[in-house]
Amino acid sequence: MQLNPYGEYAVLLAASLANDWPSDRSGIEERTRDVGMTMPFPDLPSDHAQVRAVIDDWLAVVDAPSDPQRALLLNVQLATAAAYPRLVDHDNEGWHLHYRDDGQSMPQVLRSVICTGTALHLTTRGMHRLHRCEADPCVNVVVDITRNGRQKYCSVRCANRAAVRRHRTRG
Repeated sequence: MQLNPYGEYAVLLAASLANDWPSDRSGIEERTRDVGMTMPFPDLPSDHAQVRAVIDDWLAVVDAPSDPQRALLLNVQLATAAAYPRLVDHDNEGWHLHYRDDGQSMPQVLRSVICTGTALHLTTRGMHRLHRCEADPCVNVVVDITRNGRQKYCSVRCANRAAVRRHRTRG
């Protein structure tokens, strides 16, 4: 059984949605499949807008000015999202924990998964491992999953752009 099935993939999913918002519901569902979420979601007309609200709430956590504020915002979201943890074995994935009730809509499931995953990511890897890219003018979310915990940029492209700017200001 995996100890932390939600942390990394859930936070990377949230960042993917925040950094490149899909134009429709099927684009959101495709992203969930890309990270390994296999359960079907009921198809509701409000899913696209409600998932956008989930991501906007999550971005408030990303942009919180301090660790205590980040924890407070995330705790509020967790209180409204997560159900009691339960052991499940579906789709030949092996036994693992779900932090949500069965039969929930896509926005409800994503809120639960993203909030729980973010809490696990921040508590196991460090509160500093979720922030905005430091390459101006990029505003993408960085989910730091590196070994040393010092990732500043969302991509190699942004890291290179920042290095070129630093070099030009020295010369």
